Amino acid sequence: MSASPCRAMVNKPLVAALALILVGDILAWSVQTDMGAIEIRDVRWDDAEGKSMSALLYLPRNATAETPAPGVLAVHGYINSRETQDGFAIEFARRGLVVLALDQTGHGYSEPPAFRAGFGGPAGLAYLRSLEMVDTESIGLEGHSMGGWAVLIAAASAPEDYDAVVIEGSSTGSSGAPDATADWPRNLAVVFSKYDEFSGGMWGSPVAADVPESEKLRAAFGTDEPVEVGRVYGSVEEGTARVFHQPPVTHPADHFSTRAIGHAIAWFQRTLAVPGPLSTDDQVWYWKEVGNLIALVGMVVLLFAVGLVLLETPFFAELRGEPPPTRAATGLGWWGAALVFTGLPAVTLFPFKDFGGVLPVGPLFPQSITNQVVAWAMLLGVISLGLFTLWHFTAGRTGGAGPDDYGLTRHGRFSAAGVAKAWLLAVLVAGTAYLTLVASAVVFTVDYRFWVFAIKPMAPHHVRAALVYIVPFTLFFLVYGIVLFGQLRRDLSTGREAVLVVGLSVAGFAGLIAFQYIPLFLGGTLAIASEALWSIIALQFLPIMTIVGLLTALYQRWTGSIWVGAFLSGLLVTWIVVASQATHFGG
Repeated sequence: MSASPCRAMVNKPLVAALALILVGDILAWSVQTDMGAIEIRDVRWDDAEGKSMSALLYLPRNATAETPAPGVLAVHGYINSRETQDGFAIEFARRGLVVLALDQTGHGYSEPPAFRAGFGGPAGLAYLRSLEMVDTESIGLEGHSMGGWAVLIAAASAPEDYDAVVIEGSSTGSSGAPDATADWPRNLAVVFSKYDEFSGGMWGSPVAADVPESEKLRAAFGTDEPVEVGRVYGSVEEGTARVFHQPPVTHPADHFSTRAIGHAIAWFQRTLAVPGPLSTDDQVWYWKEVGNLIALVGMVVLLFAVGLVLLETPFFAELRGEPPPTRAATGLGWWGAALVFTGLPAVTLFPFKDFGGVLPVGPLFPQSITNQVVAWAMLLGVISLGLFTLWHFTAGRTGGAGPDDYGLTRHGRFSAAGVAKAWLLAVLVAGTAYLTLVASAVVFTVDYRFWVFAIKPMAPHHVRAALVYIVPFTLFFLVYGIVLFGQLRRDLSTGREAVLVVGLSVAGFAGLIAFQYIPLFLGGTLAIASEALWSIIALQFLPIMTIVGLLTALYQRWTGSIWVGAFLSGLLVTWIVVASQATHFGG
């Protein structure tokens, strides 16, 4: 018997979603393995403190116990993970180097707390040197941002166990990493971008373009004059070689720059016994980013496709429904509400996140950055609910609006069973997406990501934290949904409504990013230079709120209420944020 037209229509997005995930996974796997020439292993071991460490190990075909190859320890920066170093790891491995892409302590799947044991750098170097396929006479260390401190601490703790260092977007003399001198560390390359947001804290130079003149960098290069970009100082043979590069990108863009990655390639090809040197222009890592992005899009499509399938089942049929005609704000009132809805989250992000200290790091709230996001969300949610309540009593109720018009009830009735089913539907949709991610990780050793935005499987300590963080995040998205459904909804087509909601959700953050970065790109500093870290974090609000906006708009249209969209947004955002953040308590 042929499928009904409705059933066939429902299944098409599901097939498309799964196809996108599979195509993206295959492309990403093909690039990172160099079409099977590089084996990638997910490795775990215990460090000197007995705590579990995690890394991805890239093994090129030439590296065996009989013919060991040079090794490189590659370490990501703060609130990133081992996969963030993909561009570097892929290109090093393509040239015959064994690469250990480390999860810092308290990051990814390495046991918390964060910052302990030299960020994990010494443990990573010791593990790399223990591998029989690694030539211990030719070892390189590469780290981005806080990862640079990790490899410098490793170099200081084992001064005879490495041969060259590349620090990208990082500095010496910070957080336990010793100051560099003209002869320590051995063979140092500094890649610090022209628009790096952290130049003041890293090198004492408020404007990144002026870093070559900084006293700290000149001391590391043994010169009283400004350091010349691209000039090699000292001697590779004596271990005193130095070089400085300044690609025209930002701090997080070091991961996404062929020039920044090319400088690291060139330095190791000059200082290590690289088995298969290639031109620095010969890079393919960005195709893995394309594959990861395709899979990420496939997962987002899956969030809607699975929901449509479930809504067609008899069990969830009662959730289906059209929204009532809108009684939202109109005219100038709508535009004023839209401006507040769009601008308030961005305007309050920096000041409100500072209240994160009210959730002290501990067993209940173990992630410092997540605590700050929660503090911002709770304060913003209270203000937004207060403003909405004020609007209800001054305009909404006068216009006849009530709980049905706010997506809370249907036909004047609140259904606890319906809310429970909405929660179950959200769990099943998010759970299906999570299962595809786990399958991608197990079969292809990939996750869903683009640049610094990542959706990763959770470690056990992430799951424990998520069970607490999901409560405030879900409450926030319930308020978000009420305001959109009750005050800002328009009588538009489904597609146009989705575009409107996404625009309202991301425009403020886009404006905040422009406000911060335009002065930087004009040759100065960020508009609020002290908020360098949170300017980078704000970039991730763009994809997160795009996904949330789509979930909210479409599920409100399909169900006529706020519940499924809010629950699914709470689940998804909790998963994304908790799995991608550093964990500062535990172990």
